[in-house]
Amino acid sequence: MAFLGDLLTSVADRGRALINFERFASNRRRPLDKLCEDLLSGRGEASGMALAQAVLDDWEQLDEAGRLAFFRLLQERFGPDRERLDAALERYRDNPDAEAIGQLHLASEPRRQELFRRLNLAPGGTHVLVRMRESLFEAMKQEPELKAVDADFRHLFGSWFNRGFLVLRRIDWTTPANVLEKIIRYEAVHAIKDWDDLRRRLEPADRRCFAFFHPQLIDEPLIFVEVALTRESPSRIVDVLSEDREVLPASSATTAVFYSISNCQEGLRGISFGNFLIKQVAEDLKRELPGLDVFVTLSPVPGFARWLGPALAEPAELGLTNEEAALLMQAPAEVAAQDEVTRARRDKLLGQMMAQYMLRARTSSGRVIDPVARFHLGNGARLERINVGGNLSDRGLSESHGVMVNYRYELADIEANHEAFATRNTVVASSSVKKQLRPAIK
Repeated sequence: MAFLGDLLTSVADRGRALINFERFASNRRRPLDKLCEDLLSGRGEASGMALAQAVLDDWEQLDEAGRLAFFRLLQERFGPDRERLDAALERYRDNPDAEAIGQLHLASEPRRQELFRRLNLAPGGTHVLVRMRESLFEAMKQEPELKAVDADFRHLFGSWFNRGFLVLRRIDWTTPANVLEKIIRYEAVHAIKDWDDLRRRLEPADRRCFAFFHPQLIDEPLIFVEVALTRESPSRIVDVLSEDREVLPASSATTAVFYSISNCQEGLRGISFGNFLIKQVAEDLKRELPGLDVFVTLSPVPGFARWLGPALAEPAELGLTNEEAALLMQAPAEVAAQDEVTRARRDKLLGQMMAQYMLRARTSSGRVIDPVARFHLGNGARLERINVGGNLSDRGLSESHGVMVNYRYELADIEANHEAFATRNTVVASSSVKKQLRPAIK
């Protein structure tokens, strides 16, 4: 990796020499829009790398207002070449043959896509472009029409971060510290408190962690998954993360539990790696430990509380009485003061409402509401079990009233489950989950 980076830097340096140092220094004083036009003008590869570096260096010096202006520039002046597009349309109308279609395709491509490709030639260009898209997300909050620029980023990143370019690496206690620091920082599901906490997740024989890396983002994980090797599917996250648990020999495990999946690069939001990650890790673990025959998650349900609160305003629509709705709306302190019978009744109601949320609730466009559910169901998992009291941390209580779920990956059923969800929006669920549904409102 370091050798390749040095080589690219050397080529960029040679490019500066080729276009003459004084001329290059002059170019560096040119406005950013002019540098972008120069980069698109068709210089040789080496000089193009030098110009790309100049554009990226200048962009990194911009403040928030400057970056917003740059994104406006990309939208307004680096869209499709109108004259070229009109000519291609005329050519297609006259004779819609394969050549005309090809010309039309090329002419309709926004110029900024080629600009991004050339910027990517600079040493470290991929990393800067990922950060550039992070800034674009902020700019889009002010100017939603910049989504056209984001569409071009997504199009290119979908190709540049294709599964074929990704490298799966195991993360363990011997992994370099700079990568381990990023695992602590990027953990998005169950916060890692300190280095001792990280060590408990990586070093024991019954723990695994895997991450995808890209050759152009050295030592920057794209996404990682933490795995617990167990004898059964856990129902509570505290049992997985307990400091006092008994360590299980890996060879004795029958179940692999994916208990945390974290995306690391905000600039790659919407570029899917997780489906490849889970399948690859499951295959690798199966080869390493043939005794594993169950692959499940212990997953949060981050959208449940947001859905349930407004839904309880019309309890009859959920098949609930007013008294049951009031019980579900109680604050954690009130729940803690309940007697055992009342708590058990409330737990049963929570399980029923979670089944309702997963199997029947939909967005206005007909999609399953919960983002984690969409991810796993879209990857071909089955909704296996509802775990009331699965996560009683402050975050777990605020997001899902403490409920977690298990999704199960049956390798033989993944394709069929995926098709059912993708084509019919069908949630494949176990009989135990379906039994928790209340009768549908007529």
